[in-house]
Amino acid sequence: MNLIFEFVNYIGIIAFAISGSMKAIKKGMDLLGVILLGISTSLGGGIIADILLGKTPPTNLTYYPYVLTSIISSLITFTFYKIFTNARKPLLYADAIGLSAFASSGASLAFSFSHDFLLVATIGTITAVGGGVIRDVLSAEVPLILIREFYATAAFIGATVYYTLRIMGYPDIISTAISFLVTLTLRILAMKYNWELPKIEVK
Repeated sequence: MNLIFEFVNYIGIIAFAISGSMKAIKKGMDLLGVILLGISTSLGGGIIADILLGKTPPTNLTYYPYVLTSIISSLITFTFYKIFTNARKPLLYADAIGLSAFASSGASLAFSFSHDFLLVATIGTITAVGGGVIRDVLSAEVPLILIREFYATAAFIGATVYYTLRIMGYPDIISTAISFLVTLTLRILAMKYNWELPKIEVK
């Protein structure tokens, strides 16, 4: 993978590990729970994507730099959790970068297996948001992406952009870069303007 996207992947892993760890701390989990939720959040989406594509064992379970980055990030969060509590906005932007990196890299991985649109768009989305779903389920909560925020939709659109560009003949690096930028732009706009998909309020 291009060094730039390897870099943003690490940002995503760190941001998602912190997100999972903070959730575990708020739920009163012990150190093991914090580490497990950190790993699940940061690496879970990629693991699910690899399994769905028949790529075993999953890269996120065998590539130790990813695993160690997740564990170290969780340990740092556990130790200095008060600092992360007061750094919500920077973490949201880091999370947006991670979402975008995973959406584009997941779509790229799926396209290398098959040129089927649904597969590429779905795998790209799952890679980006799967860890967050696991985090919420393990925390006994309804997954956040199902009840509010323009989050998974941004990942899906980004993965769709990747697929469209590849079908049009653009190389992987260009398609990945544009997919990343589209996803990131949509997510930042969604945070700024509080975009949400329509839903029915039941009283």
